[in-house]
Amino acid sequence: MAKKTRFPPRDDMLALASGGELTVKVVPNAGENSIVLPKANDSVGLLLVRVTATPENGKANQAVLKLLSKALGIPRTSLAIVRGGNARTKVIAIPD
Repeated sequence: MAKKTRFPPRDDMLALASGGELTVKVVPNAGENSIVLPKANDSVGLLLVRVTATPENGKANQAVLKLLSKALGIPRTSLAIVRGGNARTKVIAIPD
């Protein structure tokens, strides 16, 4: 049986959003899919998204959007990568 992915509280993740945009740091090729809130003493305050997908042909980007849509309870089609399509730090547009 597959292990169920646990997510941080939705409100805590949305609290990191600014102006309808959420900045995330992506770790591709991870051991498991997960989302981690920044630590209290973290001055940058980026949401850490770990995905098992490889960073080729946009697979990791699609996995990030799918994972975020599930965690936030937002349809996948409502999310889009605004900046950082080829970078580890990405800006995701989220609906208000």
